[in-house]
Amino acid sequence: MSAVGIVAVSHSLRLAEAAQELAAQMVPGGTVPIAVAAGAGTDADGAPILGTDATKVAAAIDELAEVCDGVLVLMDLGSAVMSAEFALELRASAVPVRLASAPFVEGLLAATVTAAQGGSLDDVAAEANGALIAKSAQLEDEPQAPAGSGGPELDASAPASAVSRPGEESRTVVVRNPAGVHARPAALIAQAAAGAELRLRRLPDGDPVPASSMMRLLAFGARPGDEVQLAGDPAAVERVAALFEDGFGEMDGTPPAPGTAPSGSLSEDARAGASSGTALSGSLSEDARSAPETKRGALAGDDVSSRSARATPPASPGSTLRGLGVSPGRAIAPVAQLGAAIAEPPADRVPDAARDTEAERIAPAAAEVVAALRATAAASDGEAAQILEATALLAADPDFAAGAAARVRADGASAARAVWDEAGDQEQVLRGLGGRLAERAADVRSVRDRIVARLTGQEVPGIPDRTDPFVLVARDLAPAETATLGRSACVGLVTEEGGPTSHTAILARALGIPAVVGAAGAEGIAAGTTVLVDGEAGTVRLDPPAGETVAAADQIPEFDGAGVLADGTAIPLLANVGGAADAVAAAEVRAQGVGLFRTEFCFLDRAEEPTVAEQVAAYRGVLAPFAGRKVVVRTLDAGSDKPLPFATAADEENPALGVRGLRVALAHPALLAHQLEAIAAAGAAEGAYPEVMAPMVATVDEARDFAAACHAAGIARAGIMIETPAAALMAPELFAVVDFVSLGTNDLTQYTMAADRLSAPLGALNGPWQPAVLRLIAVVGEAGRAAGKAVGVCGEAGGDPALAPVLVGLGVTSLSMTARSLARVSARLRTLTAEDCRRAAAAALGSATAVEAQAAVAAVLGETSDGTRIRETPDSA
Repeated sequence: MSAVGIVAVSHSLRLAEAAQELAAQMVPGGTVPIAVAAGAGTDADGAPILGTDATKVAAAIDELAEVCDGVLVLMDLGSAVMSAEFALELRASAVPVRLASAPFVEGLLAATVTAAQGGSLDDVAAEANGALIAKSAQLEDEPQAPAGSGGPELDASAPASAVSRPGEESRTVVVRNPAGVHARPAALIAQAAAGAELRLRRLPDGDPVPASSMMRLLAFGARPGDEVQLAGDPAAVERVAALFEDGFGEMDGTPPAPGTAPSGSLSEDARAGASSGTALSGSLSEDARSAPETKRGALAGDDVSSRSARATPPASPGSTLRGLGVSPGRAIAPVAQLGAAIAEPPADRVPDAARDTEAERIAPAAAEVVAALRATAAASDGEAAQILEATALLAADPDFAAGAAARVRADGASAARAVWDEAGDQEQVLRGLGGRLAERAADVRSVRDRIVARLTGQEVPGIPDRTDPFVLVARDLAPAETATLGRSACVGLVTEEGGPTSHTAILARALGIPAVVGAAGAEGIAAGTTVLVDGEAGTVRLDPPAGETVAAADQIPEFDGAGVLADGTAIPLLANVGGAADAVAAAEVRAQGVGLFRTEFCFLDRAEEPTVAEQVAAYRGVLAPFAGRKVVVRTLDAGSDKPLPFATAADEENPALGVRGLRVALAHPALLAHQLEAIAAAGAAEGAYPEVMAPMVATVDEARDFAAACHAAGIARAGIMIETPAAALMAPELFAVVDFVSLGTNDLTQYTMAADRLSAPLGALNGPWQPAVLRLIAVVGEAGRAAGKAVGVCGEAGGDPALAPVLVGLGVTSLSMTARSLARVSARLRTLTAEDCRRAAAAALGSATAVEAQAAVAAVLGETSDGTRIRETPDSA
């Protein structure tokens, strides 16, 4: 049996066979097995088709496994790398395999010679990766990485291409922000690099990604806690390292995607994974390789973009569509649609003599798109401006334009067709990564359509220019389109695709436009059809009863500062805040107090614990606007998606179920002691009487010890968060040792349902309407009534007008929410008595599913399940 065999993976069968022949001449006698996995067959005329196939690579590995102790895989570029990575998942053999980052031809020669001498797999990989050293020395070029660094394997060390070069700096940073390197951080990285040479590599075995390529940064796949190596220009390394250290400005403790009560699941497109038979600039991350839904069908070239564009059966009049409610409120108006979609360019071939000229059209067209997007960004502000700038960076990606131009020169595709196909490959990569990154596929399509429109003289679809109110319906909206909604007459938004973390959802919430995404059949709604959009329930009702129009709808009055039921029962309505600015805004809309003050903002952007004096100053800024009113302060909720370099472990295997919340304080007693001292001092300075609660409590002993610590620090009222099923079930015993409790419905739901609350595919499980969650809340409410103590809600459920009556009926005595939800919740509660709320709660508790619970409550309260009795217009708070 031979020690090492070699698989040559190339887009060109001719290139691979020629390189194989050349390598064979280096070792007369042919003692090294070399298998070729190259090309994608031939067309109807017998001409070879450029491409790679993961199944061929897997078959080649398995073939060599029968005669070799190890296999080295060499790849030429782009999707050859991705095909090789996928092949590791597809192969049937267990022989050790290493993917080399070596130059294809030189690496193959060096590897063959070393393998013929009996070298080990490590030796062969090292020689392959050092194959350019001699040539570099002869030409006095920058040297490659030293031999011996090897290539990426499942447990291998860093690939040679990631090692810094002379005059460059290398630094390792940690991803600290809760959402990882998604669109906004990618844009910040690209901007901070500012054209300088800079490469990023996810440790331990990721491939280097240029900071200049926005699309490859999007597919980077770095998650919270991952280590990333920066290598390149020292000044650029410093700037980007500072971004990582700052958490890209996302370290305020607020989850990036507020949870709702969605129904449905990830679309087929998002599950399908990426196709390997196409050219890509860069390879897939480990996240994409390990996606459980990636199948051989996807690898064989399933056209994800074409499948997602298939027509949906028309929605019938009077029917109700269901999706994900991502922005609360209700709106009734006729449907308007985006302009006609950009048509897929024909697969015509450009004559050889005209290919260079055709390829040169792409960069100027992309530059025009960049200029237009940046002009729109300059006229926008806040989240819209940031997202538009990120889209402009996608259009400006040099790798994207170069990849499309290469298609023109190599394949003879038209410029428009080349841009279309290049974007399709990038879209498939993002979809294969799943989660938040899968939702960035719409951004890539937007860039594609804008460049193709420039190249073909078409108009880019946009928001309808009309003055009468309308509900916009689309397959999905790109950020550049969504950002202009605020200047239009759009009163509601419905999309067939998208998720809770898509740009559509983010901007709809920011603009206060009721929105439902992921509504199957939405594209089939005819223009002009009147629809009722419920952004809380996630429903879209077609042709609601006559007379329900936007003009005739009741307006929601501003919150007057008194949460009360129709029978006069007081239900204080409080605000969730994360800092002084939030507190000021909440006070301006007459919040009755603060039900949740997240103190993490003092800690999460720090490399070391803030001093007591620093904490006092920060807390006073929140207490001052609510002097004399209730302010419930949550002690540090670090851990999980909010790591602290001075308090939490970076290598915790399952941080969501690990040392977080009060558990961090138990491990670092001084941290809690200093925070309680600062809270007490800030309260005294502002004449306030803060109430303090601990997060992530599971036992009576934890609650008793925390309450004792609060009282010792001079804090009169101590409570706990009910976020674990254990705490909910032990509520009677817990009330014996604390003064109040507050239900964190976001965490209580995710721990009860064993479903990550930031996971779009698990959205259907992650709603507080789940009967299991409601029954746990009922246990807490009953215990609170028996003890005569307060039971608050400070999770997302507290701001849901449909759920608020149920919570009150379950025994909740106060609700805390974002400031913009106060008026809507107050208006809802004022229509119901305490007895109404108890009947609604009983109906919900007797239901077997979340959908049945919503329908049962609606029936008990005398309205249909889609809420058509109540008309609410989006507020502008």
